Amino acid sequence: MRDNEKLSKAKEKGKGFISEFKAFVLRGNVMDMAIGVIIGGAFATIVTALTDDFINPLINSIGGAEIKGQLQIWGGQALNWGHFVTAVINFLIMAFILFLMLKGVNKLVEAGKKKKEEAKAPVKSDETILLEEIRDLLKKRK
Repeated sequence: MRDNEKLSKAKEKGKGFISEFKAFVLRGNVMDMAIGVIIGGAFATIVTALTDDFINPLINSIGGAEIKGQLQIWGGQALNWGHFVTAVINFLIMAFILFLMLKGVNKLVEAGKKKKEEAKAPVKSDETILLEEIRDLLKKRK
């Protein structure tokens, strides 16, 4: 009987762990982050294609330098400096686009905060405004 009780308690603990894990995974932040990672991976592929298929050929045709360059070193090894330059260009494009996206999101958040603040501000009635004007005039007389 004791073994069965221990097994039941272990199963309950496991269910608690599993339900806690489900709650963690299904929280909004984690799901948003997962979606962001997936979209980011797809976006990185687009930027790489842009760099490889458009930017590198333009640079090659203008400057005559090949971005897919290699520098031969000892033992038949080669340094692929062109691949490195392409990766740097990809990074700069990604960083610039993310900067623009974050700037846009921040503007939207600020606009939302301003609307909430405006909505929270109490609207004064005509009587209140009139009474405040009378109060101000009485203060000036004294």
